[in-house]
Amino acid sequence: MENSSNKHLKEALEMSRKLTILADEGEASSTDDGCAVLYGIVRDCAYKIRGRAERERDVHKVLGVWDELETSSGRDVSNSTKIQT
Repeated sequence: MENSSNKHLKEALEMSRKLTILADEGEASSTDDGCAVLYGIVRDCAYKIRGRAERERDVHKVLGVWDELETSSGRDVSNSTKIQT
């Protein structure tokens, strides 16, 4: 049974990945400075969420309550923190 805290951390990691993709795609299609600023803010938030979630994940690993094989939404997200830009 997956620890509910781990589940939420994995969801935060996945959300940060999706926010980064949104920022990349939005910035590529933006036609004005306002949109570019918005997607910069989205990217910044994604990095902050990812960084904090990764630190918490590392604490869970040290405490022995993190299982790399557990999944969220039916797929392994333990390596999904590598964001491609």
